Amino acid sequence: MRIRHKPWAKPELDACPFCIHSPQDCKGKWNTVFKDNSKPLYVELGCGKGGFISQIAVMHPEINFIAMDIKNEMLGLAKRNLEKAYESIGREPDNVKIAIQNIENMESAWDENDRVDRIYINFCNPWPKKRHKKRRLTHTRQLMVYKKFLKGELWFKTDDDELFEESLEYFAEAGYKIKFSTHDLHSESKFENIITEHEKMFTDEGKKIKFLIAVLPDGE
Repeated sequence: MRIRHKPWAKPELDACPFCIHSPQDCKGKWNTVFKDNSKPLYVELGCGKGGFISQIAVMHPEINFIAMDIKNEMLGLAKRNLEKAYESIGREPDNVKIAIQNIENMESAWDENDRVDRIYINFCNPWPKKRHKKRRLTHTRQLMVYKKFLKGELWFKTDDDELFEESLEYFAEAGYKIKFSTHDLHSESKFENIITEHEKMFTDEGKKIKFLIAVLPDGE
C-alpha cells in the first residue's frame, strides 16, 4: 500500500515511549522489553495503520503485543490510533510496543532465544507477479525464519484467493501443520475476529475473507 510522506511521523515516533527504534538491539531478548514480561507475547507483522493492533491490544491487557511495519508513515498512524484507543479507556499503552522492521529481514532482530506465542499476518501484500512472490510474508523462506522463535500459532488472514491457496502450499513446505482453515471467516463464530476498516472494505466489495491457523508439529 502506498502512502504519502508524513513529515510529522518520524518526530512523533522518536518521542513515542512505546516505540522501539532499534529492533536489532532487542535480538534474543524481546521477552524482556515489557514491564511485565510474564505475559504471552503476540506479534503482528505488517501492522499498517494500526487498525488491528489498536483494537486487540486494548481488549487483552493480559497479553503483550508488538506491532511491526517497515514505514515510518504507517507506524506513525498506528501510534496515533493506539494512543486514541488507550485514551478512550483511560489507560496507558503498557502492553504494546511498535517497531520499524523490514519483515523480510527478521533475522536481523529475532533469533531462537526469543519466544513468540502467536504471530498475526493480516492482509499482507499478495505480490501477485511471479518474480515478486518470494517477498510474500507467508512465503516458505519467511515461514522458515519464523520457526526460529514461534512457539505457538500463526494466524493468517487475506482476501486474496491465489495468495491463500499458495500459502497453504508454503506452510506445508516449511513444515507447519494447518490447525484450521476457512474460505469464509465471517461464517465462523468460534474465533475472535477483529474487523478493521480494511477488512470491512473487502467484505463490502463482496470478497470472502480467507483465514488459517498454522502450528509447528511440536507446538500443538
